[in-house]
Amino acid sequence: MATKNLSEYDINSIPSAEGMKFGIVVAEWNYQITGQLAKGAIDTLQKHGANFDNIFVKHVPGTFELTLGGQFFAEYTDVDAIILLGCVIQGETRHFDFICQGVTQGTTQLNMNYNLPVIFGVLTTDNEQQALDRSGGKLGNKGDEAAITAIKMVNLQREIEK
Repeated sequence: MATKNLSEYDINSIPSAEGMKFGIVVAEWNYQITGQLAKGAIDTLQKHGANFDNIFVKHVPGTFELTLGGQFFAEYTDVDAIILLGCVIQGETRHFDFICQGVTQGTTQLNMNYNLPVIFGVLTTDNEQQALDRSGGKLGNKGDEAAITAIKMVNLQREIEK
């Protein structure tokens, strides 16, 4: 169980997102949850200076397809970071394990193959209530956390490339 609120952070430790471009890929499966993750990410990016016109959102059918959507952003756009947002809820079969493993490995591959921050904003929960708690409920919003991570990683890359 999460021990902290995903939406709590030191606002003074976040660099400005002004001039940064973000691609957000949102899974349609469990959209009542992933839609809230997307809202959190967009609101947080704008709160820290990203222009709405520099935030590009695309949808894919499910969490497994997030990595290909991320690859499309990496190959066909000039975004500075990609945020992958999905939700996988444990069921009665091992499907959960395969989806979680695939999207985790795929996200790592995208980071390495494209030298671009690709942020894992996927909830992997035991039940729907845990997902609701982490998509704007009592434990905050994983979308906020993913947006902050994206801003920080773009900033780090820019600092090192100088």
